[in-house]
Amino acid sequence: MLLPTPDSMRLRSCSAAAAQFDRDQTLEGILRAECSCDDFKGREKMARLSWPLDEQGPAIWAVDPWTPAAAGRHQLLTADERARLAAIASIVQFRKGEVIYREGDHVDAVFNIVRGVVTTYKRTPSGSEHIAAFLLSDDLFGLSEAGRYTNSAKAITAVTAYRLPLIALRSCLYENAELEFHVICKLCQEVRQAQRHAFLLSQRQAVSRLAMFLRLMEQLNISRDEQKEEIYLPMDRSDIGEYIGITLPAVSRAFRSLTTRGIIKVRNTRYVRITDRKNFERLTGDSIDTSGIEQPST
Repeated sequence: MLLPTPDSMRLRSCSAAAAQFDRDQTLEGILRAECSCDDFKGREKMARLSWPLDEQGPAIWAVDPWTPAAAGRHQLLTADERARLAAIASIVQFRKGEVIYREGDHVDAVFNIVRGVVTTYKRTPSGSEHIAAFLLSDDLFGLSEAGRYTNSAKAITAVTAYRLPLIALRSCLYENAELEFHVICKLCQEVRQAQRHAFLLSQRQAVSRLAMFLRLMEQLNISRDEQKEEIYLPMDRSDIGEYIGITLPAVSRAFRSLTTRGIIKVRNTRYVRITDRKNFERLTGDSIDTSGIEQPST
């Protein structure tokens, strides 16, 4: 008699949870791990036509908080773990400007970005948006508390992502301690980013805030093995202002100040080069000496 292996039991548990979630009709689509609906299979195939053929499933890149820094940012998930997540996931696409979910909505899924940029934000009583984070490829989003999303999420570019139903995901994490650990590592990175954002907002001057934001984006580019000579900014200037807590005119003045002082060179709205590293680091350091630097008000 053949006995089931621990791996096959875990995969079966994930699939069973996905099927139950589908039967409850709380999913927007049928999970392909259990799907027998020809219509959905056709729509799923159409959704995959524009995808790279070597796509292996959800990916989580992060720096392991408990290993030496030399290890750097790397893929945390094994091929088996990615396959398990792919078995419960569906592929979703969002247009630029489309709201993915709103603060206070009932939580039914977590998302893993394949391509594009998502912002999470809170809307103030005045109607303005306070941006909490910019999320890029391989990032997770869908933070919740007491069964409700804690922030709103919106695509600021065209976005393709994996949608991981919460019940099925929880079952997979419960059955696979290593996968759960890798998700925790990713969440630790999100906490570090939130701490850096809080420190950025503590700076009084607009130029210092913008310089620190550019430094954060530069570090993200480097960690992803992307463009190193220039800093890529996929978001609009208004989004930058919402993130660093200053008005759009103040963002423009801060860019102009850094440019006229020779600290940065702006190729266009998407690409910036650091041309005076010493003064740039002085603005972004823990002890900020901004003497001689024009400081536009917020």
